[in-house]
Amino acid sequence: MATDREIAGIQHKNIEKVNQQKNPFTIAEEYGKYSKDDLTIDISYKGSKELTKDLQKWCFKLAEKNVGPHYKACSLGWQPKFKQNDMKRPWAKFLIAKCGQENAGYTMFRFDMDYGRSVIYCYELQIDEKYQNKGLGEHFMKCLEKLAKVWQMERIVLTVLTNNDGALRFYKRLGYTVDETSPDDEPSYQIFSKEV
Repeated sequence: MATDREIAGIQHKNIEKVNQQKNPFTIAEEYGKYSKDDLTIDISYKGSKELTKDLQKWCFKLAEKNVGPHYKACSLGWQPKFKQNDMKRPWAKFLIAKCGQENAGYTMFRFDMDYGRSVIYCYELQIDEKYQNKGLGEHFMKCLEKLAKVWQMERIVLTVLTNNDGALRFYKRLGYTVDETSPDDEPSYQIFSKEV
């Protein structure tokens, strides 16, 4: 039986391997299309360096519109420079949804070690208002879960603001629960996770 140290070594190697991939999404390309009713969405992978300035700006503006008010209403406050800098970091990976030529939504994530566990950390899940309540957010989470399974990550981890009732309901419906690492003394947010 492998020791904790050996398991940690294997996990680190998996993360190094996936982070060296130009496109880790190729192994889950069956998730690259999403259709519902008359809606057809194409989903593509982009590393942070592959985002055009226009796409980067769109991603930021969508986050600002969707979750900015929730941040402003809690102790964390909205920190636009911090959010913009995160989107440019080398570790940032994106799945971008497009309906024809129109951007519909995105998820920003990374492969990482989190409290000794190999995880996909989902930093953003943002859907344009026009495409909300059509199953696209759930499809994005299925994409991340598939990536986690294929790349042998233990779980998906994400942060949810406690004043964002819609997000809390959404993640709970998908089987996400409060993670053991979620701080007890922070009323503004909770860490959620799901084993894969």
